[in-house]
Amino acid sequence: MTDTTAATAATEVRAIPGPTLAEFEAACERVSTVAQVTPMESSRYLSDLVGGPVHLKCESLQRTGSYKIRGAYNRLSQLSPEERARGVVAASAGNHAQGVAFAARELGIAATIFMPVGVALPKLQATRSYGAEVVLRGHTVEEPLRAAAAFAESTGAVLIPPFDHHDVVAGQGTLAFEMLEQVPDLETVIVPIGGGGLAAGVASALHQKLATLGRPVRVIGVQAANAAPYPGSIAAGRPTPVTVAPTIADGIAVATPGVLNFDIIRETVDEIVTVTDDDIARALLVLLERAKLVVEPAGAAAVAAILTGKVKDTGVTVAILSGGNIDPQVMERVISRGLVASDRYLKLRLMLPDRPGQLARIAELISEANANVVEVLHTRHNRNALMGEVEIELSIETRGPEHVQRVLERLREAGYDPRSDF
Repeated sequence: MTDTTAATAATEVRAIPGPTLAEFEAACERVSTVAQVTPMESSRYLSDLVGGPVHLKCESLQRTGSYKIRGAYNRLSQLSPEERARGVVAASAGNHAQGVAFAARELGIAATIFMPVGVALPKLQATRSYGAEVVLRGHTVEEPLRAAAAFAESTGAVLIPPFDHHDVVAGQGTLAFEMLEQVPDLETVIVPIGGGGLAAGVASALHQKLATLGRPVRVIGVQAANAAPYPGSIAAGRPTPVTVAPTIADGIAVATPGVLNFDIIRETVDEIVTVTDDDIARALLVLLERAKLVVEPAGAAAVAAILTGKVKDTGVTVAILSGGNIDPQVMERVISRGLVASDRYLKLRLMLPDRPGQLARIAELISEANANVVEVLHTRHNRNALMGEVEIELSIETRGPEHVQRVLERLREAGYDPRSDF
């Protein structure tokens, strides 16, 4: 590296707000005592899609099931003896709760966690199993957040934020050093973004570390389309809230960027893309089938960006699978959605004459197209049906877009008018 290049790199490092390289390295020392070095898996399927090597950083296999243990432990381990004696409090619907509860147990600190009433049972049980006192409050994440803040005010407990804190960002950034050790020639990192703690930590640590070596790195953030405050905030130049719509990616469903996180991400993340719930469901299904990995919807966002073609020309790529805490019931629903989104499961309606043998005829035609009927709903009570007609709704197992078209064409050739757009 020339003197000019070194000077430029040093300038770029100083321009990044938040933790310094030395603080990230110190966080690595602390976090390494509790966090596992998670596997880095290669994906031939994803590599073929982008035309270059794609690796999966499996924080879904981390202790407590996500990267959150890193930031939580780094924050709690730096509390003073007086602060530790007061205990800690946090609010979360899942991963942050488990990270704080685990870190508190390891450090001998009393922890109180506020969670919404409808929190998934496995997440509730896991948080309690780490020794935290769990208080159920309200039906949205906002209500536990307010309750946790009030608890901290009244008791003196230290409030542990999920993403918008210097020590939390430094802890999440420790993941960057593991990735560099496992994939030294990485060129692009794709990371899910909610409030921005993980993206801010990883992007800042990577840029600062690689600047000392004169190497560039590209960081791409991914948000759920129904909860994507960062694109608008970047355009506005300040953290700007959005209205969060329902999304399967609840782990990154945040209405407003963290203040510190926003400042770091604006300087270090090259591009932010959004993916739909259908995109995420397809990604979860691909990870399950191709990589044999169980990942929560938020954790599959980076892979969804690859599958949709929203990231290209990435070179050596690492996609971060940020978490694996998925309720089995949610997994069942998401897999079903992924099958539909991948044209592996077709629902259609059609009108039939109300006479014997018609349903058998439809089943025969579908069988001739090598598809399998798994569910039938038969009714005479459709206001659009003519006298002497019935409506049937069919659920059919298919094998992709081409097979779906063959099924529909076979029915149309036989004189029926199937509808699949409902």
